[in-house]
Amino acid sequence: MNQTVEYEHAEPWVAPRMPSPLPSFEDVYDTHVDFVWRTLRRLGVPEALVDDATQDVFVVVHRRLAEFAGRSSTKTWLFSIAHHVCLGYLRSARRRPTEALPELLADTGNLSPLAASVLKEDLRRLYALLDQLDDERRTVFVMVELEELSVPEISEALRVNANTIYTRLRAARQQFNEAIKRQEAQDARRSSWTK
Repeated sequence: MNQTVEYEHAEPWVAPRMPSPLPSFEDVYDTHVDFVWRTLRRLGVPEALVDDATQDVFVVVHRRLAEFAGRSSTKTWLFSIAHHVCLGYLRSARRRPTEALPELLADTGNLSPLAASVLKEDLRRLYALLDQLDDERRTVFVMVELEELSVPEISEALRVNANTIYTRLRAARQQFNEAIKRQEAQDARRSSWTK
């Protein structure tokens, strides 16, 4: 006797999710080289060394791309690598004398000379303010405020609890705002001396 059993609420069969194909090294490089360069510079790698540090990041990417499982975004994965490379450069940079003022991160080709000068001064001030943050706070601040990564992405990339990231971010914002107030007070004093 052949019985057919019908299920009213049977789940439709769903094909298992196939892993997306790995991006090529060239695609990763072309899409994210500017992000990696900016990240390294903003995290404090000296401007004279940022090209070398960027190359070091992509050497690691080339070597480990086949291991990238896609559990995080490519940008998060690259940030994690860049952060580790940056720490190495910062350790060695502390043993050397400080460098000159950082160069622009933005293309000033379409700006007037006055606008380019103002942008350069704003970037100089930004770096001076970022230099007042310790490495952990600076990393979180740069990635949230300048690169617009989410706290969960940063938590995953740094392998640090999200609550710790929120605490560091809150402290970094407070320290950054206090540094801005000190800078504004200094500017006000200077302008009163020139009057």
